[in-house]
This record gives sequence, C-alpha cells and structure tokens, in this order.
Amino acid sequence: MDLRPDGAVPASPEHAPSPFPEAGTPAAPDQDRYRDRYEDRAAEHAPHRFPEAASATPAEPELKPLLALTPDPESAAALDPDPKPTPARGFDAVAEAVLGDDPRTLPGTDGAPALLGEPMAQINEAVRAGRIDVAAVLAERTVLEASETLGPEHPEVLRLRELGAYIAYLAGDPLRAFHVSLDLARIRRRARDGEAAYGNVQSAAAAWRAVRDPLQGLNLGNELLGLWTELTTEDGPAADDVEELESARARMLRLAERARRS
Repeated sequence: MDLRPDGAVPASPEHAPSPFPEAGTPAAPDQDRYRDRYEDRAAEHAPHRFPEAASATPAEPELKPLLALTPDPESAAALDPDPKPTPARGFDAVAEAVLGDDPRTLPGTDGAPALLGEPMAQINEAVRAGRIDVAAVLAERTVLEASETLGPEHPEVLRLRELGAYIAYLAGDPLRAFHVSLDLARIRRRARDGEAAYGNVQSAAAAWRAVRDPLQGLNLGNELLGLWTELTTEDGPAADDVEELESARARMLRLAERARRS
C-alpha cells in the first residue's frame, strides 16, 4: 500500500463513500400520498364508545376526539413569557363536561338552579357507562321537551344539543353530529358568542373528518369552511387560530383529488 507524503493511508476505493444510496434502500415515504388513506382508516376506527367505558384490552386501538397537542413547557415558556393554556373546545369540551361535576349541582341561567340538571345527569351517566344508544334516546327526547318549554335557543337547551351531537359522533353518525354542531355555531354567532361558536365549528370539523365519501366531504366542507371563514373576520378565537382553517382547506384539496380519481 502506498503512503502519501504525510504518512496517511489513502482511502481504499472499495471503502470510499459513495454519493449515491445503496441499492435496495427504500426512499422516504411520501406523506401526502398516504394522508387520505390514514384519514379513511382513522374514520373507520372512529370511537363508538365513550373513552372510559371501553374495555381494558380492546380489539382495536381506540381513537379519542381530537385533542390539541400540548407543546413542551420549556419551549412554550421561551416563546411566550406569559403562556396561557389552550381551552378545550368542541367535542373535547363536551367530554370534559360529561366527566366533570354533577349537572344537578351546577348553576343554570343567571345563577338560578339548572333546569335540566336531572336529565343531563342521567344522560352523562349513560355515556360514561358506554350505553350510547340509551344516551342518544334520552338526549333527543329531552331536547324536544325542553325546546317546547324553554325555547330552542335557551342556553341549557343549546348545551344539551351539544351533548347530543357528541353522542351522535360516538355512535358513528358523523352526519348528524356535523349538522347539529354547525347549526349551533350559527346560533352562537348570531348571539355574538364567538368563543362558543368556534367551539361548535371545531365539533363540526371533527365530525366532517370522519366522513369518508369524498363528494359528501366536499359538500359538507364547503358549508363548514364558509362559516369558519366568516368567524375569522370577527372577534373571537377563530381569528387567532387560522392554522386550523388552513388545515381544513388542505383537506378540501385532497378530497377534490380523490373525487376526481373515483
């Protein structure tokens, strides 16, 4: 073996680094290529039971309603000297209410006792026990009766309808969950409650993502994004969360491509 003037051993050609990858090395997966397949699988395995009522050893992994990812505390503190926790919205907020305090102990409108505390407690108990069909019947019957007595836009009736939309989502009926949530968003927007309206939009978006048919998804998405876009022009959290809206618009493009190929 020849030595260079400095005494170093030259690299052997067979051990020299190659600028090309070795044959057979798989290329990095194209995330966009498989994103639609993931959404379909996620929708197929959407939760049909309340999370705490599921078996300890489920046959399939259970997906909970969409929860915001919590950033690393140290990184968040470095970026924001006064970080504020992101409030639960949409179906996450409804799930927290189901697991929270007994509705019979909570105040209703203007500090008065809740008028629907007892039926709400019964519905929550059925959801926690995994009796989603029973909870759906109780919620629908109570909404009809309370709407006649209190009015369809009474605050407690609206909260009950939110619970009914969540129950429909758990029962595998995303269409019903979508339409109820979007109707509630319109009502809250008319009442100038931007926070509640955006929460209902988030619920509608979660239900929309569980719809697998691309044409149906496009029709629902047009309706959803129309209201969502309007909320971003008004006071409220939607204006500060445009990344979520851009994500929904990106899904619309993927749905359009899937519809074109089908």
